[in-house]
Amino acid sequence: MDTAVVRAEQLEKALFRGGGLTLENRDYVREVRRLTNALFRTDLGPKDLTREALGIKSEPGSAIIVAREPGVAAGVAELGLWLESSGVSVRSAKKDGDVFERGDTLLRLEGERNNLLSLERVGLNIVQRMSGIATLTRCLAERVRGRAPSTRVVATRKTLWGLLDKRAVHLGGGGTHRIGLGDAILIKNNHLALLASREEEAAPLAIARAWNFRKDGAFIEVEVRGEAAALAAAETFRRVQEEASECYPCLLMLDNMMPKEIHSILDGLRKKDLWDYILTEASGGISEQNVEAYADSGVDAISMGALTHSARALDLCQRIS
Repeated sequence: MDTAVVRAEQLEKALFRGGGLTLENRDYVREVRRLTNALFRTDLGPKDLTREALGIKSEPGSAIIVAREPGVAAGVAELGLWLESSGVSVRSAKKDGDVFERGDTLLRLEGERNNLLSLERVGLNIVQRMSGIATLTRCLAERVRGRAPSTRVVATRKTLWGLLDKRAVHLGGGGTHRIGLGDAILIKNNHLALLASREEEAAPLAIARAWNFRKDGAFIEVEVRGEAAALAAAETFRRVQEEASECYPCLLMLDNMMPKEIHSILDGLRKKDLWDYILTEASGGISEQNVEAYADSGVDAISMGALTHSARALDLCQRIS
């Protein structure tokens, strides 16, 4: 099989696992309910004082959620799950992952007017935040693909809303990276510091220990901050794979490096016949302004905390009748 195809398959297997974050996944549904219920409890407090003061009668009503700007839909399924459990009937005009334009209707709601009023803000928050993440991810993924077709954009664990943020990234075409601490082995600089004083000494030790636990995780990755450590880690990854006669996702996280430095390290990996044994990820200090420069470096993946910790909520509104 073509080595580029194998590489793409390994990357997909390791970092793109958002397909399991659906309402068919009971663990995911539990997280959705936990978050939405907590948001609503905080928002409602003891009561909706405005609604009570105006004496609005409890009569059947309807509402629509409308886009005030274009984007990628996310959070539609999650909002529907929560609203229906609160007595509101939901019809989706757009599905999660759909592209929409300004003025498009995303959802149509029917229920008691009092309910529609009290649930409005939390409901909008869910769809606005998740759609904002999906939209930013789609935009950056397309920009990266335009510069380097094989390079992918992935999230980090800087996720305010946990699995919901990860699903939003997935809907925008990005990778989830780790879903949580328990599904992959990611050896960071603080782990390495506990094993040896120099990264190039600590990385091989860490990989050798982690290799025995590989079947419990989707991948093994080690964070390095210099060329010597990157080469030492890659040589160890090659050795353990050759000894086991096994192709397993092994990643180098090139942390807080400039694109030129990364490009130089990738050249070194190729010259030493290490390229086919590892996948590479650029991480740290990557933004909308410099992401294309990192794509030009030739890495397999670019991880960005900004996808989830800095995404702007999309402008949506609810119109009630």
